[in-house]
Amino acid sequence: MSKTMMSHRALWVGRLMSAFVVVALVADGIIQLFAPAQIASMLQETGFAMDLTRVVGPVVLTCAILYAIPATSVLGAILVTGFLGGAICAHVRIGELGSPPEIISLLLGAMAWGGLYARDPRIRAILPLIR
Repeated sequence: MSKTMMSHRALWVGRLMSAFVVVALVADGIIQLFAPAQIASMLQETGFAMDLTRVVGPVVLTCAILYAIPATSVLGAILVTGFLGGAICAHVRIGELGSPPEIISLLLGAMAWGGLYARDPRIRAILPLIR
């Protein structure tokens, strides 16, 4: 298979992974803003007040938008990783090691960077996984 064909496939795989991350983050942000009652029990379990959804929702949406825009995607990936790391930390703090929200957060973070790696040659140049 030619290098151009591999690059084209990697680009589309990266776009699909990134799109999945953006959709998941947008869905989370919208739920936090417009339907916080849907996640009330999870917020209560992790010790967060319900009124924080008015702050967290826009933060998640901003991260998703920054990640989706090619010119700001690296900043977005850094912010997404930070947000997801905080989500993982909240569950570790209450003793939920390996819980579904932790695993989902971990996978979304990996997909955010994997998608960016596959679609952005600048990231591949900085982090050469294969020599």
